[in-house]
Amino acid sequence: MKITIVSGARPNFMKIAPICRAIDAARESGKNISYRLIYTGRQDDTSLDASLFSDLDMKKPDGYLNVSGHDHSEVAAAIMLAFEKELDAHPTRVVLVVDDLTATMSCSIVAKKRGLKVAHLIAGTRSFDMNMPREVNRTIVDAISDYLFTAGMVANRNLNQEGMIPEYIHYVGNILIDTVRYNRHRLLQPVWFSTMRLKERGYLLLTLNRHDLLAKKHVLNALLQTLIEKSEGVPVIAPLHPYVQNAIKSLEIKAPNLHILPPQSYLHFGYLVNHAKGIVTDSGNIAEEATFLDVPCITLNSYAEHPETWRCGTNELVNESPSALATSLERLIRGEWKHTTLPDRWDGRTAERIVQTLIYGELRL
Repeated sequence: MKITIVSGARPNFMKIAPICRAIDAARESGKNISYRLIYTGRQDDTSLDASLFSDLDMKKPDGYLNVSGHDHSEVAAAIMLAFEKELDAHPTRVVLVVDDLTATMSCSIVAKKRGLKVAHLIAGTRSFDMNMPREVNRTIVDAISDYLFTAGMVANRNLNQEGMIPEYIHYVGNILIDTVRYNRHRLLQPVWFSTMRLKERGYLLLTLNRHDLLAKKHVLNALLQTLIEKSEGVPVIAPLHPYVQNAIKSLEIKAPNLHILPPQSYLHFGYLVNHAKGIVTDSGNIAEEATFLDVPCITLNSYAEHPETWRCGTNELVNESPSALATSLERLIRGEWKHTTLPDRWDGRTAERIVQTLIYGELRL
């Protein structure tokens, strides 16, 4: 069985790496299974730093579609055309896509129209806001997928309520935890950590990525001012992409405890997550990692793709409210944060379950 695995952005590789290892293990045990890894972006994409694939212990992509841009329709069209050519040159049986990007939707549609099986990793997540492009993407992909791999029972319920075929739904667990478990002993302290005289559990970690939040200058300014004020002098470490740095610098915020740094390698960033006193983020992935690592986490959003992070994990949702952020930070600094109860199937074996399901599904045909 040949599988084409599609990655549409850097974070996808954190979820793909365990699957690649599980497929390799299955093939070594005698199973007829192989994969080809495709990145829809450019081969010279600066977000794919040189250390990424070695940090994740995986090979680099076998092919690149070399599509980039910001207009959803133009990117979707370009990816679909390029993916058609990829499949012509390299036939496959199953196309596995991840998350809810434009690339995820585009490649799924191409695969389905060619009569191929579509496997959606992290299926069933919903914000119930169809004004969000990603909600449109994930809804379309789930509707046409043959394998719906879910991370939790809430996702299962969403799919059931939408009338998906029950036999297509597979509760496999959270794939991101496979990566965290695999790499926890491999994390590396950044060389600048001691130079800045930081101590483990002695700093707050700030990450921001959402373009819609960055565009709200007054909201962003109020949130950052609240973070600085309520941190009570605790260093705020902020490894940020250039576009985020520029948005913050335009606010002309002056704070001696706010340290804006360039993006970190996977293993260095993982170290910062693992040893933070607390995290303020707009990333669902980081909220999941924080829950597994039992690190207090505050998410600047009104929903979580994986509700387990706030229902039984260390995450709290404060939306874009400075007052809610202030209240949460006060408790965090006082050390009064809740501890995690590890969600079901966050056991590091999600990739194994996915590969076993694919093999079994093909044997039944």
